[in-house]
Amino acid sequence: MILIKTISELKTKLNLIRNEGKTIGLVPTMGYLHKGHTSLIEASAKESDITLVTIFVNPTQFGPGEDFERYPRNIKRDIDMAKLAGADMIFSPEITEVYPDGYSTYVEVEGITNALCGKTRPQHFRGVTTIVNKLFNIIQPHRAYFGQKDAQQVVVVKKMVSDLNMDVDIIVCPIVREEDGLAISSRNVYLSPGERNSATILSKALFKAHKIIKKGERNAENILDSITRTIKLEKGAQIEYIALVDVNTLGPIDFLSGKVLIALAVKFGRTRLIDNIIVEV
Repeated sequence: MILIKTISELKTKLNLIRNEGKTIGLVPTMGYLHKGHTSLIEASAKESDITLVTIFVNPTQFGPGEDFERYPRNIKRDIDMAKLAGADMIFSPEITEVYPDGYSTYVEVEGITNALCGKTRPQHFRGVTTIVNKLFNIIQPHRAYFGQKDAQQVVVVKKMVSDLNMDVDIIVCPIVREEDGLAISSRNVYLSPGERNSATILSKALFKAHKIIKKGERNAENILDSITRTIKLEKGAQIEYIALVDVNTLGPIDFLSGKVLIALAVKFGRTRLIDNIIVEV
């Protein structure tokens, strides 16, 4: 396992790897790794000669009053977990290495970033696309691995890659869940025991909606109503949004056809959680 802190050292090592004809798989993370992250690392290790994990809590994707300062960090734990999952290299730079004094260039995908999470986090995806663009430029990976839990992020990154003619394959891996259905997230550590128990209502509501759809329901309003009523069974749940959208454009739909993304964001106490499923009819 190699830990690298600077862009110059990383480029030097990756140039040698590319000259040897080896393929590079990238797993971008903000650290505090969990089973969702390690599933991405394992997928890359199977398909790539070299798997590089980035660990960087990106300040530009946090808005005012969000949890940048308290976002969980444990680099030693992350290194151990990444190594066990099959990573070969870790790039964990300081903020000033990525955003030096005077930094003023950003990458923004329009339209689809205004939906779902973008409604309440208006600068979030600009931060995401900027850091991912920078990592793609620095690393020039053959493949980059993302989790389906961050469904909107996946759509936005794919759009950026397509629009900017980037030569990287985006590999999307399934959501990893706890035994009780809760989607695994670094932010789950914020939940109190009571909130943690209540949060299982999210997957229950989504899986219930999936059953309704399989039985023939196609009206989006009816499905939304079912999800809303189920989540409201937990009094502490504060719904930010529940949406049925086109899986590629993130545009709202009235009746289900083809592949549809059902996505939601709900707060429990101070902790905002997201979850989703994709259904095909």
